[in-house]
Order: sequence, then structure tokens, then C-alpha cells
Amino acid sequence: MSKKSGAAGPEHKVVASNKKARHDYLIEDTFEAGMVLQGTEVKSLRLGRASLVDGFVDIENGEVWLHGVHIPEYAQGTWTNHAARRKRKLLLNRAEIDKIERKVSEKGSTVIPLQLYFVKGRAKVEIALAKGKKSWDKRQSIATREADREKQVELGRRLKGMRD
Repeated sequence: MSKKSGAAGPEHKVVASNKKARHDYLIEDTFEAGMVLQGTEVKSLRLGRASLVDGFVDIENGEVWLHGVHIPEYAQGTWTNHAARRKRKLLLNRAEIDKIERKVSEKGSTVIPLQLYFVKGRAKVEIALAKGKKSWDKRQSIATREADREKQVELGRRLKGMRD
């Protein structure tokens, strides 16, 4: 099994990533949570099949649940196959759950999944406390990123001794 290095680290195998989340939301804090999965879900994840696009996290009765994440049915599964978009319980300690619950009670805060990956054979999800960006925030982020890119290009040209 090949291991990919990414934001999760060199010893993690990233299954799915929500790239649009960092564009649409201002990330305040991140947490790593374990997931309660069925056997066919794990097999499907090991094949690298999942989508975090419509996912969100909800807290019900002091428990954290992941909704809207699509893990397709396992092709070789039988009648014991799982539902593709069922809600899945996340495993966090009490202090983390309380912190998330306090932040979510504030207006405009939400919890979204950023990445789904394996650590030492166990499925983990990276969730983030986030606030939605307005359209002008998104434009400002794009402008800042382009300005930084232009600075790096100009710095590289000067280091090489090239002039305009």
C-alpha cells in the first residue's frame, strides 16, 4: 500500500480532501477525530473512495456526528453493505467536544471536515472550526495569494541576476 505525504504528514495515507473548504471558510482551529465505521466502509476507504464535499459535523446529546460524507458501497460487499451517506460517530475527548460546542453556539461558526486519512491503519478525519467567508473575503484571499506569488517570482528573478 503506497503512502502519500500531504498536510496530514508523511506516515498518513490521505483518502479524501475537501479543498474547497479552505476557500469558502476561514479556518479557526482543527481537530483529529477517530471514526466509528463498518467493515465495508473501511474496505471502500482503503480503495481511496470517499467525498467530503457536502460533509458537516453536528453535536447531538454530547456526541459528535459526521453527516453528508459519501463513502460509496464496497463493490464486493453483500447484503451487509453500508448506506453511502449515513451519519457516522466521531471519537473525540470530552474537552474537545466541549470546546467545539461552545464555539458552534456562537453565531456564524460551523464545523466541517477537511481531510479523511489513515494513521497506523485507523481511519481519522480532520475537522475544523470555521466561519463562512463573504464574497469580498474570497476575492481578498485570491488577491493576497496572487500578490505573494508575484513577490516570489520577482525575488527569484533578482536572485538569479535577471532584470526586467
